[in-house]
Amino acid sequence: MTKFNDLLTELLSWFNTYQSGVLWSVFLLLVYFLVTRKIFPLIDRNVEKSGFKDSTLRKAYHVVRLLSGTVTLVALLIVWGVDISGLLLLSTSLLTLTGVALFANWSLLSNITAYFVLLFHTAYKRGNFIRILEIEEVVEGYIADIGIFNVKLITEDREQILYPNNLFLARPTIINPKNRLNTNKEE
Repeated sequence: MTKFNDLLTELLSWFNTYQSGVLWSVFLLLVYFLVTRKIFPLIDRNVEKSGFKDSTLRKAYHVVRLLSGTVTLVALLIVWGVDISGLLLLSTSLLTLTGVALFANWSLLSNITAYFVLLFHTAYKRGNFIRILEIEEVVEGYIADIGIFNVKLITEDREQILYPNNLFLARPTIINPKNRLNTNKEE
């Protein structure tokens, strides 16, 4: 019984010493769970309205969990007094190298941001016929899926076109035009 009392005394002493850190940690974890629980039903409603696959929903969940979890982890490290300046330098350097190496033409962050804009925009539903007005040509197709980095279009000739999310938002588009241009078919 004395070992239990000694352990309880040590635990109470530790809690008194680190009381503010523990309370802030509990608060931050509650905020994390509340934010994810509020965002997930919003994502559910928009994906259901848009008619996209469950894989789109899972991707959105993963991105939200990753971003909110990273922010929560960094906040917890700050609360507990961990010097994150080296961690921030390392993470920004790795992100920059990855971005330059893999995505030189398009920003990784802009594609992910555009993914959520497309996901929540009611005009971009699965099955809608889209005409994207490029400078020299026109891209047409049915929206098959919206991924984290690109939109998958299916042409009337059953060809698949992967179009980057940020360019999809940046280019003028016509949704469900009255007539098809059929630029791919030779007459």
